[in-house]
Amino acid sequence: MLQPKRSKFRKEFRGRRQGVTTRGTEVVFGDFGLKATTGGWVSARQIEAARKKITYATKRAGKYWMRVFPAKPITKKPVGVKMGSGKGDIYEYVAVVKPGMILFEIGGVTIDVAKDAFIKASHKLSVKTTLIGK
Repeated sequence: MLQPKRSKFRKEFRGRRQGVTTRGTEVVFGDFGLKATTGGWVSARQIEAARKKITYATKRAGKYWMRVFPAKPITKKPVGVKMGSGKGDIYEYVAVVKPGMILFEIGGVTIDVAKDAFIKASHKLSVKTTLIGK
């Protein structure tokens, strides 16, 4: 799983997910991109599942780029624990995704292969996405 090597603080606040992204909205590295149309949290497990699906669908032809990284720790209290007694332990890491953000890019493949790979990868993600070209 993807997670940061080190961070200044072990636990973070949940934050407010609002607005659209201003950076990372253009296809820079490849020819086609998977763009988020809704916002939310994308977990490290979802990113890894989508990455595997892209690798499998392209039959390792071309090259792909991951433009998101799960750097936000999410905490969760165990089942059956009473209220209070502090913040829970780190449960998973997520990437904060806003509408308009490019999640993955592919280069060196045809549009049919890219479309098929991104459709399969989008089924693994918790945000709605669309395919865009350069």
